[in-house]
Amino acid sequence: MDDLRGFCLSLFVMLLLFKPTLQQPRAVELSSRIERVALLQLRSSLGLRSKDWPIKADPCTVWAGILCENGKVIGINISGFKRTRIGSQNPQFNVDSLALFSGLLSFNASRFMLPGSIPEWFGQRLRTLQVLDLRGCSVVGAIPPSLGNMTRLSELYLANNDLTGTIPDSLGQLSSLYILDISQNGLTGVVPPSFGSLKNLTSLDMSVNYLYGIIPPAIGALSKLEILNLSNNSLSSLIPSQLSNLSSLVDLDLSFNSFSGSLPDFRVLKNLQRMVIGSNQLSGYLPDNMFAPLTKLQFVILSHNNFTGEIPSILWSMPSLRFLDASANNFTGILPNLSFVPSANSAIFNLSRNMLYGGLTTVVERFSFIDLSDNYFQGKVPDYARSNVSLAENCLRDQTSQRATSPCASFYAERGLAFDNFGVPNATQPPPRKPHKNNHKRLIILAAVLGSVGFIALMIIVLVLLIVCTRKRTTTSQRGNVVEPVLTSTSPPPPGVSLNFSSLGEGYTYQQILQATGNFSDADLIKHGHSGDLFRGILEGGISVVIKKIDLNIVKKEAHMQELDFFSKISHLRFVPLLGHCLDNESEKYLIYKYMPNGDLPSSLYRKTRSEDDSLQSLDWITRLKIATGVAEALSYLHHECSPPLVHRDIQASSILLDDKFEVRLGSLSEICAQEGETSQSKITRLLRFPQSSEQGASGTPAATCAYDVYCFGKVLLELVTGKLGMSASSDGAMKEWLEGTLPYISIYDKELVTNIIDPSLIIDEDLLEEVWAMAIVARSCLNPKPARRPLMRYILKDLENPLKVVREESTGSARLKTTSSRGSWNATVFGSWRTTSDVAAAPAATTSNKMEGANSLKHSGTSGSQGSGQNNGGDHSSSYRRQQSRDIFPEPLDEGNLESRQG
Repeated sequence: MDDLRGFCLSLFVMLLLFKPTLQQPRAVELSSRIERVALLQLRSSLGLRSKDWPIKADPCTVWAGILCENGKVIGINISGFKRTRIGSQNPQFNVDSLALFSGLLSFNASRFMLPGSIPEWFGQRLRTLQVLDLRGCSVVGAIPPSLGNMTRLSELYLANNDLTGTIPDSLGQLSSLYILDISQNGLTGVVPPSFGSLKNLTSLDMSVNYLYGIIPPAIGALSKLEILNLSNNSLSSLIPSQLSNLSSLVDLDLSFNSFSGSLPDFRVLKNLQRMVIGSNQLSGYLPDNMFAPLTKLQFVILSHNNFTGEIPSILWSMPSLRFLDASANNFTGILPNLSFVPSANSAIFNLSRNMLYGGLTTVVERFSFIDLSDNYFQGKVPDYARSNVSLAENCLRDQTSQRATSPCASFYAERGLAFDNFGVPNATQPPPRKPHKNNHKRLIILAAVLGSVGFIALMIIVLVLLIVCTRKRTTTSQRGNVVEPVLTSTSPPPPGVSLNFSSLGEGYTYQQILQATGNFSDADLIKHGHSGDLFRGILEGGISVVIKKIDLNIVKKEAHMQELDFFSKISHLRFVPLLGHCLDNESEKYLIYKYMPNGDLPSSLYRKTRSEDDSLQSLDWITRLKIATGVAEALSYLHHECSPPLVHRDIQASSILLDDKFEVRLGSLSEICAQEGETSQSKITRLLRFPQSSEQGASGTPAATCAYDVYCFGKVLLELVTGKLGMSASSDGAMKEWLEGTLPYISIYDKELVTNIIDPSLIIDEDLLEEVWAMAIVARSCLNPKPARRPLMRYILKDLENPLKVVREESTGSARLKTTSSRGSWNATVFGSWRTTSDVAAAPAATTSNKMEGANSLKHSGTSGSQGSGQNNGGDHSSSYRRQQSRDIFPEPLDEGNLESRQG
């Protein structure tokens, strides 16, 4: 009996041991000869490499991306594959052999180039298909109506191609569809009402096209819809009230259209996390009860509309809200005075360009950053509102870049409110008490002393002027003929100068301009620029453009000629393309630019769709680095490839325009001029040691030096790292406070410090953290208070193209310096050979470079595919030269506790 029990126990154990093996399915090889021939034909027609599809191996068990079931192919995935050298010479949309797979369920060719049109037979021969993914394949032509016959299709991705024509109504027959993405194409026409029949649809993305008309009310019947993105089209009229029925909606984006009227009642959308309706013509009052039920809201963009009344009070205390952009509206009222302010909140609010007024309250403490610029706040700025608040263009006391007294007084008077007049007694108040007699005598004595000193200083200035002018005449006569600069900041090309109009696009009539902009309606106004108003327009043929209206009664006469002169002589893909002009009108001139679907950097930073794990995020790090590199390319071209060097003078986030692929197209080109030389005034300033700001020209305008561009670019880089919108255009006071609170966290010795200032919405791994750290170091070097110690733009470009080299190579190569406590030793070693001029910086000393010869040369990883094209990629230089560039970017260490306050 015991033996029997032992035998049974042994048998039971053996069964347990063999059970996992018995349960593992055995891989089945491809059994269909027809399908094997079809795969070989597909391999040949697409030029696939033997590395991915080895010809002698079994496709079901060895070939990459092939999924089989019962010996038959059910899935083909060639996403991201590379063609052979021969196949890449003439790539085509040649996939005829797909028709031979009788049970094919999925075909994914995303990011694989298929230039050509989608075959009409797709809808006839691929009726078993459930997933069709052709994103980013360079597909052209129209969407075949036959796709409506693929009734088993559950996912259809056609985004990021060059599809044209209208959207076929037959797509409304795809009753099994739950994801439809046809964004970033050139589709026109209306949204088909038949889409209301797609009852299983959970995601609908038709953004960045040329769709017009209304949103069909039938869309409101899609009860399962979670994502609806119709942004960057020309849709108009009212937002249908039926959208309020989309109770499952999580992400709603209707921005950059022409919607008007008031918002529907969205209280039913309790699952909504992201609401983007900016850049329309919406108006009306937004009540609290509209937002109170939306407790899951994280991102809200209401900017560039015509909303009135007070900002809904519930938005100030919503715990989940991370980002609110309500800028460029007509909101009014005062800031709430919350009794409880959360100790740690990463929310970012942009309330600029409204009509908010009154004093600043403790509510600003709950935000990591809040932009209150271009409003009518008054009074003193409390200490708690200095480090995280942008306050330019208000009516505040003791602040730079504020409004003039007249508009502030008028604003408060029109509303019957008291205005503090910047703390200065006005005429209605009793006059100040007369000074005591002794004080009067002291003032007389002080005036006499100052008058004597001023007379002596004046004589010295006259003497120095005579000396400098004499030397200048002598130097000019010795030089002979001087080459006239391409552009000058003070004298634009005269009216009689001849321009190469063949490089300035087409000439348009005034009537064509009026028709394109709807008679310059407020609905098409994008913003008021400093050189003219920008309007969105549509030319004949449906081409979207941006038209700048230049009123010569307001801006400097013939100032537009300076910009035309620039476009006639400069051609570079990093600048916004000029498509045409209209110069017939004597008092108004018009310049026509290519429309940028993603707007400027501030409007794009928080407009990305959800990530794969369904969490909401802002513009990802790879794209931010790509944008930074693109701007560096543009500035490097101006500074180092133009003769004489050109200076942009208006580098800020709003000057950085982005096309449909987030490629940089630099705008705001009206201030570009040739770099200023060493003027007589600057020499006198140095001789007399006057504390003149090095960032300011003689006329009070930004200095026309390359170093000034570098400084402004450093602010943009820091903005990309921290996510603090608007700082690149903020006032000097706000900038000083921001830098004092930010720069101490940027150190070449400690990577973890930078995590305290990184945009909390960024999702980065360890390698990407090093890139963020590197960009922060580059930004700090650009923000050096001494212009002569800022790096050249060509060095900045090199290090943004290879950010890991900045931190990895230098951190090892500079190990000796880490133990040096003397700041003077650091300066002598790293910066000793920099020249003292503001426009040219020398390479490090040869001795220092030799000491670094043994440092490892680490290649950049992870972001090479996202970089801009650049003029140079660093691959053609020797390793020693690359090390030299990396060191040129390093900032001079500053005392963390005593940051230099001046920007000079």
